Amino acid sequence: MTGLLTAGASARRAMRARAAVATARADGRTVVSRLASAPPLTLRQTGPHTVHLVSTAAGPLGGDRLALDVDVAPGTTLELGSVASTLVLPGDGPSELVVTARVGAGATLRFAPEPTVLATGCDHRVAVRLTVEAGANVSWREEIVLGRHGEPSGRCLARFDATLDGLPLLRQEFTAGDPALDSSPALYGTARCIGTTFLTARAAEPYVAEGLAVLPLSGPGTLVTALAADAVELRARLEQGERLASR
Repeated sequence: MTGLLTAGASARRAMRARAAVATARADGRTVVSRLASAPPLTLRQTGPHTVHLVSTAAGPLGGDRLALDVDVAPGTTLELGSVASTLVLPGDGPSELVVTARVGAGATLRFAPEPTVLATGCDHRVAVRLTVEAGANVSWREEIVLGRHGEPSGRCLARFDATLDGLPLLRQEFTAGDPALDSSPALYGTARCIGTTFLTARAAEPYVAEGLAVLPLSGPGTLVTALAADAVELRARLEQGERLASR
């Protein structure tokens, strides 16, 4: 999620932190009913139904164990983003981020943080567990940058599990930062940025172009996948795919 490099970051101890955000419906509108923060995961409400993660400590660093819980009540709306990119840094062992999200019937969740940058030497684990009820509308975007400018990528193992009404909807796992895989033309080739967007909206048909694939799932939903040389191009390709899927 969000993180900025600060002086002495590499010297701090590993953190255990859990943050949470929840919505409720009151007088026919969405209210943010819960915000719980713990550095480096600090949440700030920035609009009627908008919340941003802001940096209050460098991270994640190796050894950190971070968790974020998101609960969107039926019939409510939540937009969750971040104010800056996340810089994942090396440290004492792997770092870990677990995001658990529940989206109620008829609710809307837009999850779109700024990119995660894998600094050389990092070893990061990400697990997303998304549970969606019937009639919910979800857009879940993730962007990864393979290293800072001029450096090799750190390592990341990411797992995404989406479940709809108790049934598996999407199960996906990918690894970045393995030199034997990253340079393969069958995977990332010369790309320095990787991104995906999961949508509950279902594209009318598949679409494939350079650096972009829009693939309807077997159930409701669409997976947009993009590769690019830089973060700006990656964002443009993902947004193009999201528009195609939502037509």
